[in-house]
Amino acid sequence: MPQVDAPHGGDRASVDDPGSADRGSGDGAHGADPGSVDGAHGADPESVGAARSGNPVPSAQVSAMFDRIAPVYDRLNTAMTAGADGRWRAAAVQACRLSPGSAAVDVACGTGKLTRLLAERVGTGGHVTGVDLSTGMLELATRDLVDLPQVRLLQGDALALPLGDDAADAATIAFGLRNLADFETGFRELARVVRPGGRVVCLELTQPRPRWWAALFGATFRSAAPLLGAFFGVRDAYRYLPTSLEGFPEASVLAATMRRAGLEDVRYRRLGLATVALHVGTVVDRASGRSDGRLEDRSGQAFEPSAGSGASSVGSGSVGTGLAR
Repeated sequence: MPQVDAPHGGDRASVDDPGSADRGSGDGAHGADPGSVDGAHGADPESVGAARSGNPVPSAQVSAMFDRIAPVYDRLNTAMTAGADGRWRAAAVQACRLSPGSAAVDVACGTGKLTRLLAERVGTGGHVTGVDLSTGMLELATRDLVDLPQVRLLQGDALALPLGDDAADAATIAFGLRNLADFETGFRELARVVRPGGRVVCLELTQPRPRWWAALFGATFRSAAPLLGAFFGVRDAYRYLPTSLEGFPEASVLAATMRRAGLEDVRYRRLGLATVALHVGTVVDRASGRSDGRLEDRSGQAFEPSAGSGASSVGSGSVGTGLAR
């Protein structure tokens, strides 16, 4: 069963060649990828004015919505992406450049799909911590990832992660950044928990190019998502998801946000007919003191499933980790 206590820092391996950004490697299944884009070129001037700095919907409301849709979330994702979301997560894991024995943090981890891939990459000698605000998502994760001893799950806010500084070799957030009240603060927290030289990886929907395709994709997403949600009994929630993309920073603008958050060598590539962007940034050295490298839980509280959820309880402790949204 997954362990609550984090392994010591000595179990971790270094990230190979952290200064070199992953721009096109993956599992080779991204045939629709129109090419790599270097985030160092700066933001698209046409996109800057319209971009917002965070999600205006209160986090408690967002969390409650994900609690409601948790039971059908994975099936809806697979249906809406025709199964491509699994390949995108695999590309995100590869971009982390983790090795057996490494440590990783998965933020907005949801039901466990990305964290499982990270755990499989680091092996039983490494460790992965998943963090999510939604208890509904976390309860499913504890059940689905009970077979992985190298993972633990924490309930927490992505803007104030319950982890110490320099805790991991890489941190990920997948399909969760759009839900944060402040995107830059989210990246700062991701960078804080990663040791210097490690990587922050963000997988997220993006406004595609050219403009005609962006308009067509937006219209289709706004109409199809609620209809599909209605089939699963969660129509209202799937009205929110398309609107969360409206005003969301274009990929080059998001790369600039990562640089403002202190990340360097920021690169990105487009996936899924340019509707998804995979961003990678490297954490720089910080002048402040560093932790001993252990995954430190500031709150001291691991996630404990509610009674009757069917998930594992946390005694000495079993706990799972989760998925990206």
